[in-house]
Amino acid sequence: MPGYPETARSLRLHGAVKVEAVVASNGLVKDVEVKGGHPILAQAAEDAVRKWRFEPGPHETRELVEVVFEAPSD
Repeated sequence: MPGYPETARSLRLHGAVKVEAVVASNGLVKDVEVKGGHPILAQAAEDAVRKWRFEPGPHETRELVEVVFEAPSD
């Protein structure tokens, strides 16, 4: 789960961030590029996806991912 940025929390921002992850054949994320979404949420989404681990495969792949942020209820 991505961390919810404090600025986004105070502004009660929510929404989705789309990123493209380059995944090595060993399942580790090599690179992440933000493709769309609110800039305040984008860094948290990128940081989270960089920590993900995918199933190993025969070759490097590019995976499109959507990370959804919902405003926390107080």
